[in-house]
Amino acid sequence: MRLIETHAHIYADQFDADREETIERAYNIGVEKILMPNIDHTSIDGMLEVELKHPGQCLPMMGLHPCYVKKDFEKELYIVENWWSKRDFIAVGEIGLDLHWDKSFFEQQKEAFRIQTNWAKEKERPVAIHSRESNQELLELLEEVQDGALTGVLHCFSGTLEEAKRIVELGLYLGIGGVSTFKKGGHDEILPEIDLGKLVLETDCPYLAPKPHRGKRNEPAYLEFILNRVAEIKNISAEEVADATTANAISLFALNE
Repeated sequence: MRLIETHAHIYADQFDADREETIERAYNIGVEKILMPNIDHTSIDGMLEVELKHPGQCLPMMGLHPCYVKKDFEKELYIVENWWSKRDFIAVGEIGLDLHWDKSFFEQQKEAFRIQTNWAKEKERPVAIHSRESNQELLELLEEVQDGALTGVLHCFSGTLEEAKRIVELGLYLGIGGVSTFKKGGHDEILPEIDLGKLVLETDCPYLAPKPHRGKRNEPAYLEFILNRVAEIKNISAEEVADATTANAISLFALNE
């Protein structure tokens, strides 16, 4: 089976001791490409180093994560914009809203989101969106910025069926990760109602490892547990899920370019 890992922080410090072995394990289960979202200026060098070692396989995005939007977010956005002026990336990301850790910069998060979604539309690139405890606020913002030109994925989707349907109606994909394997994750009620053509697979490693590795470091090879869980929930074969989600990822991120 061919798989695309659409959201992996494989450049993170947690992989410094065995990054090459970790990537090899992913390749061995059929993961052809690993897509890497950026966080802020501190993650860029490590991410691009991984790309350099695995050209055409580990592919970077460029954006500013909402948890790193602070008073000086304009400086961070300038760095992101400067990188976009130097070269192309597969997506603008990771961007979004986060009301879990710190609500004091919420207005700045929204402004950073507006700016980065505009870049994505101008550059005809998708966005990789983060939302934590902010789905309703995100939906309002998406309705504001969506003019038919914005494409992308709400990564690591965790929410209600109504929210999932609204995301899809706004022209975005849902990124399905380890939460789908959790007993109280809610995906068993959501995924049967969402067309397979609107799903992509991800791990968000090193975070949110699926069962049976929950609580441990996540890695791209664990995509197989997510694949199998989606197949189980939708009552179809793992091969069908793999074929569809891989085709979706290739289309969304223009991986055949």
